[in-house]
Amino acid sequence: MAVNWLLICHGLVTLTVVISFLCGQWPIFQGTPIERLHHFITFGAYDYFLRFVGFVFGDKARSLVLSIERCCCYRPNPVLQAILYTSLLAVGIGIVLFLLTSFSDPGTVKAGNVSEYLLAYPYDNIIYTEKECSTCKIPKPARSKHCSICNRCVARFDHHCGWMNNCIGERNTRYFLAFLLWHCLLCIYGAIALALIIAGRLKELRVVYILTVYYGVGNSFRSLAPHVAQWLLSSYNTQLLLMVFLVIVSLLLAGFFGYHANLCLTNTTTNETFKWEDYISWQRKLNEARVSAAALKASISGMSSEAKRPESKCKSFFRRSPLEDSQVVAKENKYDKGFFHNMFEVLFPLSTRPSFSKTKSKPS
Repeated sequence: MAVNWLLICHGLVTLTVVISFLCGQWPIFQGTPIERLHHFITFGAYDYFLRFVGFVFGDKARSLVLSIERCCCYRPNPVLQAILYTSLLAVGIGIVLFLLTSFSDPGTVKAGNVSEYLLAYPYDNIIYTEKECSTCKIPKPARSKHCSICNRCVARFDHHCGWMNNCIGERNTRYFLAFLLWHCLLCIYGAIALALIIAGRLKELRVVYILTVYYGVGNSFRSLAPHVAQWLLSSYNTQLLLMVFLVIVSLLLAGFFGYHANLCLTNTTTNETFKWEDYISWQRKLNEARVSAAALKASISGMSSEAKRPESKCKSFFRRSPLEDSQVVAKENKYDKGFFHNMFEVLFPLSTRPSFSKTKSKPS
């Protein structure tokens, strides 16, 4: 539920900023918060930045910023070429992250490193107990799982990703998170770039002015919106479809990244969330069965005793059920060691540290 609300708020904020930036100068938005937000984005934020630089670093730093602005905006310079090269570099980084996630070792547990993994991830004796993998015939460390698709045991197993054709485990979770975040940012960048191009053409061709002056369309959002939308769909339908696609994909990637980032911050995996749900459900049913058995026993013993005065229907209706007194077992994550430690474990997996290979199993 929290992730759904986060996605809704993310979409509303993004939509508000895009509309303010692209359409804030339209006459229909005069005197509205949209116009003020547009002024802040285009002029106010930069003005406040100059004031901040001047106040903190002095007039020389402010003059340096202004000289950089003049050089980039009013003099011949290779900035646009650098942006093009940066775009190619961004695509290259995305491909590298994809290859790292797809072909790197997710943390395969073998006979040669199983003893180190057994010490690195101790059993919590709740959702993980000491057992042997029936396929690999080696001890099964806590937090590991045998993937039936890859046919191997993976340490700190999260899930098998079909898009990557690889398991997501202890050693490549960092690459998977970076892949999600990077491509989410690329999709947002692409959507904003397309929106800016379309808005520039809308302003350059003076579509709003032509509609209001030559075609007599009312100067209001309700009157202009259908005609502007019709012009956009007839002239830039491919660009609009691509922009909508990028927005949808960016929202999906943001949701996936937020979900997995939250798991990493609590040192939990997707596999463990399902295990905890099954365990808590089983404990709840077990407690309910115990309470029901106790209530049945009390009822039978009451029937054998002398007859009591019949209980009124109203009182029996509002009487608290014994099942409501059954306790639900709380989740106790033994592996959650705090925000910074959890992030450090994801960014620098235990099996990649020099101390891991030096670890020896305890004698039995």
